[in-house]
Amino acid sequence: MLEASTLLIFPLCLSIAAISDLLTMTIPNLVSLALAVSFFVLAPVFGLSIAEMGMHFVGAGIVFFACFALFALNVMGGGDAKLLAAAALWFGFDSSLAEFLVYVAFIGGVVTVLIVLLRSQSSMLMAIGIPVPSSLTVAKKIPYGIAIAIGGILAFPSSSLVIAATGGAL
Repeated sequence: MLEASTLLIFPLCLSIAAISDLLTMTIPNLVSLALAVSFFVLAPVFGLSIAEMGMHFVGAGIVFFACFALFALNVMGGGDAKLLAAAALWFGFDSSLAEFLVYVAFIGGVVTVLIVLLRSQSSMLMAIGIPVPSSLTVAKKIPYGIAIAIGGILAFPSSSLVIAATGGAL
């Protein structure tokens, strides 16, 4: 049962964040909070030591400070920064975090190109009758929560918490 919760909470939270970002250009703080709290509840249950949990905190802290700098420069939204840091907590300070961030960067580039193309053709799409959320055509922001969610779900099997919860059988 606990293994199922580990495998469900992370993807579910990221999916909620992605859908919310797509439709409203906001990521609820509750999603990031749920990710962080659930990590701290589940990590000791699956045998992560205090030192291992500390390395997860270090990885999340580094991501948070990098995202905070990008937020201060108005390059990244606050919801994206909080979500990215909370998701990084599940990966720790090891190669799985690098894998996660590479996925997010690559997919973020693809999402950005697709949104820019969509915006350039929005009047034609509306004339044809294809429904497009107005948040995608009007807002000047990119819903990067989509990239964070897809990258997180792709990298999730390499997370030490998932490996501990499943015995490496995922």
